[in-house]
Amino acid sequence: MPPLPRSGARSRPEPQSTKFGTTITCFSGAALPSGIVRLTVEEGIVVRYLASLGRTRMFRFQTEPKVCDIGGVKFGGQPGDYPTVVVPSIFQPKDKVFEGKRKEGFDEKLAAERLKMCDKMWADSGVPYMADIVATKGEEFKLYIDFVSSVTCAPFCVDAWVMKPKLEGARYCAEKGLLDRMFYNSITVWEKDLETEVKEIADIGVKHVLLVSFDPEDQMPSGRISGTQRLLDVIDKVGAKFESIFVDTSVMNGPATAFCSVANKMIKEKWGFPTASAPSNGSYMWKEAKELWGQKAWAGADAALEALAAFSYHDMIFAGPMAGADRIMPAVAMADAFLASMVFAETKQLPKCETHPLYKLFPGFVEQIKGM
Repeated sequence: MPPLPRSGARSRPEPQSTKFGTTITCFSGAALPSGIVRLTVEEGIVVRYLASLGRTRMFRFQTEPKVCDIGGVKFGGQPGDYPTVVVPSIFQPKDKVFEGKRKEGFDEKLAAERLKMCDKMWADSGVPYMADIVATKGEEFKLYIDFVSSVTCAPFCVDAWVMKPKLEGARYCAEKGLLDRMFYNSITVWEKDLETEVKEIADIGVKHVLLVSFDPEDQMPSGRISGTQRLLDVIDKVGAKFESIFVDTSVMNGPATAFCSVANKMIKEKWGFPTASAPSNGSYMWKEAKELWGQKAWAGADAALEALAAFSYHDMIFAGPMAGADRIMPAVAMADAFLASMVFAETKQLPKCETHPLYKLFPGFVEQIKGM
């Protein structure tokens, strides 16, 4: 074996061919144990990558993440700065607040109880929520928006499958002075007349919008980047300006929510936008879980998927029917506290939000780590 270089000296070892394959010689001093280690070229690449991890941070982006405020609730920032916002739906099809057909009205007492339950969970856990108001007609939106805004101070979404009722709902919010609290859900790659929709909501004065990104030709995380770029190109083309742009990276099924987390990280690195997805789409598709293990087990898996998403590069999660919010919000609270603790281990920084779940639910632990 060749002698070690003198202290402070640097040399680049030449690859050597042996019966074990091509090797490179790595000297101590580059985050390696003392002495010489012979590695294959492939192993050398891995070592250099692992050494680089010491110079990078898992939970800090070089592109400064945007912080958005909707109705007094902050979204975004660096991981761990602010809690994940849970977005449960109300007035969706088959919601039990409807005692009969939608046109026959809804159970105001039950709807109010669910909103108040979310208010209490927010106060207790530190996890904020935003009510996703689902409607099929503009007249429905007027009724539901009036009701929700009278019961809670939480922000809310205007959510419909097609453009016309969404625009009517947004226009009504403008008339009522509610645009600061309203989140437009959403501008999608599937809309056939995107330019018209974007121009209309910009003219209305909509401030906060969600882009739903997907590329059927590329269903890997990279496809969410190209899908986002397509939507941004339309916004730029019509000259629209919004205070807040969020990106939802389209859940295909439960485990594919991981693709959303990877895509969200890429989006944050590229643009700094707050990011989201709907893990509930994946868990509610998984009907086999109920058949195999029953409702209770499925509910546990659903809460786990929402928590995993909250931990991994989601500023907001669409969490399914509001009736299940009392199991989702505690799971997200634990995920947020877990994430904040990992961020502290990496950066020695605690959350910026004073009502973060880590502070509200684990104050003793916070005091303990402050001295570390």
